Amino acid sequence: PPAGKPAPVLPSFKTSAPWKTTKLFDGATLNGWRLRNPKAKNGWAVVNGELAVVEPKGNADLVSEATFQDMQLHLEFNVDPKSNSGVYLRGRYEVQILDNPDAKMALDTHGCGAVYSRLAPKEDATKPAGEWQTLDIEFIGREIEVKLNGKTIVKDVVAGITGGALSPWEGEPGPLMLQGDHGKVRFRNIEVKAR
Repeated sequence: PPAGKPAPVLPSFKTSAPWKTTKLFDGATLNGWRLRNPKAKNGWAVVNGELAVVEPKGNADLVSEATFQDMQLHLEFNVDPKSNSGVYLRGRYEVQILDNPDAKMALDTHGCGAVYSRLAPKEDATKPAGEWQTLDIEFIGREIEVKLNGKTIVKDVVAGITGGALSPWEGEPGPLMLQGDHGKVRFRNIEVKAR
């Protein structure tokens, strides 16, 4: 956070309101998304109903028009060999997507499913590069639970924003952001439940 302003407590925003589901990718267009940097190259495309990074070099990250606070996210990803991506919750907290290079990396704070530089996965639940994988994340207040391919690999409290965040304002809702400049990756079935 900016100097002189402590990070907010971020209690849960639990209400009795029902969860409302938003599909963020229609399988046909980039509607509902914008480039993080509108002047950067757009290396994203819809290929066979999937949201794909086709040209990672110099590509912009992709940011949802919709913003969220407490949320449950479901998405499926398919990462190329040696590729790297990530999904940012509220535009500020990156959950890593990676073809883990080795068993040591798989369990550190930069491994697939980690909250980048903050929380390491407790086990390696990844599938090989080139296979579809599921990511299910619940993020309420600062409490995060990450399930990779059906296994809970992170369940903890996030201490603060991660590198590459869109803004430092932790008390505000934020968009979903997909990292697009670190390698080839494809996404499908991107859904958020929020209140």
